[in-house]
Amino acid sequence: MLRTSNDTDTTGAWQDALLQISQKLLFQRDVSAILCAMLPLPIPCQFIDLSLTLPRQHLCCDRDGLRTTPALVLGEVPPEGHSRCVLPITSPRRQFGEVGFTRTDGYHYSRDERDFLCRLAQMLALALENLSVHETLREENDVLRHERDHHRILVDVTNSVISCLDIDALAAEVSKEIHRFFGIDYISLALCEGSGENAHLKVYLTHYMPGKPMRREQKRVAMADNIVASRVLSDSHPVLIDLCTPSQSVRDDPHLMEMRNAGLSSLCLLPLAYGHKPLGMIKLARHNADTDTFSETNVRLLSQICARIAIAVDNARSYDEITRLKDNLEHENIWLNEQMHNSGSFGEIIWQSAAMSALLEQVQMVADSDSTVLILGETGTGKELIARAIHKHSARSRQRMVKMNCAAVPSGLLESDLFGHEKGAFTGATTTRQGRFELAEGGTLFLDEVGDMPLELQPKLLRVLQEREIERLGGSKVIAVNARLIAATNRDLKDMVANREYRSDLYYRLNVFPITIPPLRERPEDIPLLAKFFTQKISRRMNRTIDSIPGETLRRLSQLPWPGNVRELENVIERAVILTRGATLNLQLDELQHTAMVPLAPPPIVEPKRKPREALENDEVERQRIIQALREANGIVAGPRGAAIRLGVKRTTLLSRMQRLGISPQEW
Repeated sequence: MLRTSNDTDTTGAWQDALLQISQKLLFQRDVSAILCAMLPLPIPCQFIDLSLTLPRQHLCCDRDGLRTTPALVLGEVPPEGHSRCVLPITSPRRQFGEVGFTRTDGYHYSRDERDFLCRLAQMLALALENLSVHETLREENDVLRHERDHHRILVDVTNSVISCLDIDALAAEVSKEIHRFFGIDYISLALCEGSGENAHLKVYLTHYMPGKPMRREQKRVAMADNIVASRVLSDSHPVLIDLCTPSQSVRDDPHLMEMRNAGLSSLCLLPLAYGHKPLGMIKLARHNADTDTFSETNVRLLSQICARIAIAVDNARSYDEITRLKDNLEHENIWLNEQMHNSGSFGEIIWQSAAMSALLEQVQMVADSDSTVLILGETGTGKELIARAIHKHSARSRQRMVKMNCAAVPSGLLESDLFGHEKGAFTGATTTRQGRFELAEGGTLFLDEVGDMPLELQPKLLRVLQEREIERLGGSKVIAVNARLIAATNRDLKDMVANREYRSDLYYRLNVFPITIPPLRERPEDIPLLAKFFTQKISRRMNRTIDSIPGETLRRLSQLPWPGNVRELENVIERAVILTRGATLNLQLDELQHTAMVPLAPPPIVEPKRKPREALENDEVERQRIIQALREANGIVAGPRGAAIRLGVKRTTLLSRMQRLGISPQEW
């Protein structure tokens, strides 16, 4: 039979014990530490049992610390020699459970000891209340921290992908950001393309393999082979798959089994949709089966990221569509301009620049006359085209235009080729042969590269231009010729005359009506038209179908200096047509960067001072030219049929020269 312990005056000691216990309870951060902090007590107590309701938990401790098994179960009758005091743990806000104090010295707790234990139970309730508040605050802080981290990830991913207007760049940015934030090894962006039987997925794959370099791959996969992917797109819900123990549906999917054979163990498929329109999906996989990677929280965050990626994909596709439509409009504009110009009177010449319009006005003005025309311009500018245009619009258009390149014929044969030869004129002349002047009878003779004509042959050409008659090589018969001469050169004849490399009298006779073709770099607005024309012309010749040139390519072409002019542009387009394997011209602009360097301007040439006698000879030649032009114009200086137009100078310039040389238009 248990005895009741004697009450003694221990109020001061108990107060000190309560103060010490309360201070220890203040610094504990879990239930077991709070329970152990209550021992030792100033009254006999070998065990303390704590039974909590929410969450249901039972703890027991003694002087040595926490016990693995409770000494007594609350509610049971204690064994002989044991006494227990069970008290509720209640705070003003909630009921926590019960606490039991057990002594084994054969005594009951006295009334004062029970009062002490009641106060101790109240302190325990406050400690548990503080612990509960602290746990709640910690959990809320963790939630806020996780939300902050998630928002930061969302902001970073959104800023990274939303500005990508190219699908390739977007896929690379998505894989980089997901790998950086989640450590995922396999990131695949699969976008829907086509419809019906032609439906497929365009896959942009990035695989981070341990100990190996990152691998990027692009491929097309038929939708019919992706069983699980089709289900994800139709359901629009994330799907988690354990590749280590695959289901039958996974075994039937060759792409998932390929991932399993590559060492991937866990897979998450997330749909991409924008405005209820399925765009594709993202496949994420890891080599090790880490359950935290694809936890519910992470999957929810990844779904939010996919919503941002879907917006970026839709933006990129819209940008591609707008760019394609813009290029089509530019191509249609080029084609319409080309048709408009081709429907005019210069079908062989492609232009829309003001410089070429002014040049063709000069062509129309001089075409009606029989005056000699000198076409000047850099190599490759199209001097022969201008010569053909002059012949086509002249009264001689029904007759043929005979062409001759003075630089392509050896100097020993040039005279024979130009004027003809009689039989036996030289070794090998077995028959009589007509020259180019005779062949061009009634038509036009086009002498290209006239600046390369040998100096000894120039007087003979001058005689033909002045007298309109020739003598064949080896013959004595004078043959009258009626051929209009159009000459062309890329050399500076005026400079050659100053250096005594070209006869001045021939130069002035050829320079009756000079036409200078502007280089391609001075008319960049013509480059898109020419590029489109050459692309269609060369692709038809090669049996290709190329109907598109990127707008950026046309803009870059228009910015290059083109030292080889139209001929260089045509050669560049021909090489691009050869390299093209689709309907869009594949022009490697990086290979043209060497032409972007503007050629250095030649040093200024100081004309040598002429001797007085030479100046007098030149003045006399110029006087005769002006008098001849006035005679042909019936004394008219200005106007479309005046002498100024025939000489290719301004009216004021001609009048000043006439005044200097003492020529009066009324005399002629």
